[in-house]
Amino acid sequence: MPPHQRKWRSPVKKSTHYAKPGEVERKWVLIDADGLTLGRLATKAAMILRGKDKPQFTPNTDTGDFVVVINADKVVLTGVKADHKRYWRYSGWLGGLKFESYKDAMANHPERVVEHAIKGMLPKTTLGRKQGMKLKVYAGPEHPHAAQNPVKIEVEA
Repeated sequence: MPPHQRKWRSPVKKSTHYAKPGEVERKWVLIDADGLTLGRLATKAAMILRGKDKPQFTPNTDTGDFVVVINADKVVLTGVKADHKRYWRYSGWLGGLKFESYKDAMANHPERVVEHAIKGMLPKTTLGRKQGMKLKVYAGPEHPHAAQNPVKIEVEA
């Protein structure tokens, strides 16, 4: 190709760094859900679980941190959602569709409500399920992960 037809190219080589599974450093994060809105808590926790808050985020690698959520029984919903929200599960059999209201779910197992909200914001793949395994939710203020020294972060209400 003659010189006058060549496109100019930068002599600097640019490359994107992709995090490898072994070189990711995991931290433990503690979130107190007391008085927080369920959706705002879930988006922050899902972002940390995926690792999107880190500069070395790679979509196809698990770069996220462990998340410990305490006081899951004190999470709130805005408006009339607490009265209208329902959870459902299907057994696979005819007539096997079961419904449960938000209030009943919070009375019986509040940690499952928070887990459902957070895991619903993760990818529906094997990587998303692996990231969901790093989520630890507890209804009360105590948790058994004190040895990991989780760093408490503030989430806007």
